[in-house]
Amino acid sequence: MVTVGSDEMTAAEMTAAPSSVRPARADQRGVVVALLVISAWASLLTWLLTEYSIRWTSPFTWLLVLPMTHLYTGLFITAHDAMHGTVAPARPRLNRALGTVAAFLFAFNWYGRLLPRHHLHHRHVASPDLDPDFHDGHHSHFLPWFGRFAWHYVTVWQVLAMAVTYNLLKLVVPMENLILYWIAPAVLATLQLFYFGTYRPHRGEHAPNNPHFARSQPRQHVWAFLSCYFFGYHYEHHDEPGVPWWLLWKTR
Repeated sequence: MVTVGSDEMTAAEMTAAPSSVRPARADQRGVVVALLVISAWASLLTWLLTEYSIRWTSPFTWLLVLPMTHLYTGLFITAHDAMHGTVAPARPRLNRALGTVAAFLFAFNWYGRLLPRHHLHHRHVASPDLDPDFHDGHHSHFLPWFGRFAWHYVTVWQVLAMAVTYNLLKLVVPMENLILYWIAPAVLATLQLFYFGTYRPHRGEHAPNNPHFARSQPRQHVWAFLSCYFFGYHYEHHDEPGVPWWLLWKTR
């Protein structure tokens, strides 16, 4: 694997694409979409932590958790697209940089650690021994499966970084704002990603002629976007991993 500063993609980042070079127009659109997601997340979070006064009796206070959760999910989806080389296809260094930033902002995930694990999932989908996203072959219910999923991805360093950052931020930001709009949406987005992007698509039996051991949610583009940036169209993602999230609806 090469470093972030390299001009080459890793083999994993290139598996989704027929070529490491794509048209400049696709490059520009992918970068713009990624920057919009990152900027929207940062702007809303900054406002919620520094300007918004929580009123516990106001429904608006609770409803604001939803867009924050959705944007957290968007951060991970952006990092995920970078893992397939689709954020900036013709500029691998920029692709890696944006993926690294998006992953890091989502609870200090490290892109270089996520990348090989995600491609193990694509190469060995639904294998209890080789797929880090799949259950152990025996405990296929939601909670034990989620526990195994978290074990493969959450690190001690992440938890420590979150704890240190929380204790520093609460010196200048109201504690309730931190919990409600910084911590809770990250947890909810993790559950959202697991449920719509792993549990629902890969659980249960699949047809013998289903090479990806994945199913897709019904074709309803608005709900597919709101639920998980079209990753409920999961068979299509495994079938065409080089398609970025914002074009995935076209494959359904």
